[in-house]
Amino acid sequence: MVVVSVKDVMEKFNLTLVSGEEGIGRYIGTSDISRPGLEMAGYFTHYPADRIQLLGKSEISFFEMLEERVKKERMIKLCAPDTPAIVVSRDMHVPTALIDASNQNQVPVLTTTMTTTRFSSKLTNYLESQLAPTTAIHGVLVDVYGIGMLIIGQSGVGKSETALELVKKGHRLVADDSVEIRQEAEDFLVGNPPPLLEHLLEIRGIGIINIMTLFGASAVRPYKRITLIVELENWDETKMYDRLGLEEEKMKIIDTELTKLTIPVRPGRNVSVLLEVAAMNYRLKRLGVNAAEEFSQRLDDVINANGDRDDF
Repeated sequence: MVVVSVKDVMEKFNLTLVSGEEGIGRYIGTSDISRPGLEMAGYFTHYPADRIQLLGKSEISFFEMLEERVKKERMIKLCAPDTPAIVVSRDMHVPTALIDASNQNQVPVLTTTMTTTRFSSKLTNYLESQLAPTTAIHGVLVDVYGIGMLIIGQSGVGKSETALELVKKGHRLVADDSVEIRQEAEDFLVGNPPPLLEHLLEIRGIGIINIMTLFGASAVRPYKRITLIVELENWDETKMYDRLGLEEEKMKIIDTELTKLTIPVRPGRNVSVLLEVAAMNYRLKRLGVNAAEEFSQRLDDVINANGDRDDF
């Protein structure tokens, strides 16, 4: 499970530690960020203490209007035991009451030079990426005409060889053998290679080859959104394969369902060309052009026309 600590955030965004140094190792469990305006006014009934608390100009200016006794009470409540950290934007002066409360409860207080909105956006994007649900799948991920295509299938069916042929045609390799997948948003899966296998491709009979060294930096990508799954399988004479393309199969990864194609493999079939066509056809379908539905409509029109003639 991927975890993010306050120290990771501090190093990522070059934040300045003001107080509460003992809590710098606290973990952040959610990408949500809280701006405790109501809490500054004294309403802590639904205080989301497990989030990073972000104080901007509005919160600080209102806080300075309070009495000293009230300031201390509010800051003690704000620095709850499960609060990961408190960040003050615009490099503003940190109130003394907040420093005292953070040291007392060991809640780190940090400052940033960025504006409140800008820092909130950047931090949310970073936390959503780092804390996204993840999984790993045996397969190959390639970028074919801008389509993130995940190629799966039994070991030895020719996934890596097909990926090599696609790279030779100008497409880009993302990951081979093992694809790490994270769901960064709803219906948004991103795949990347494990650090150990980055840029590498295994070809039986040749061994491990470095795609970037052989074909250049334009032949690889560090990550890619996955939109299409293609399963390669050995041709089965007893199995009925889809010949029209009207049926759409789905495969679920984490919480996202993706379109899946099953392509039979046997000698004489140029699989790399088939995958190129599959990627282009998928793009056309997203643009509203569906050749299978057009053919079906033409067939219905012909049948209806012939039926009318028979009736006449």
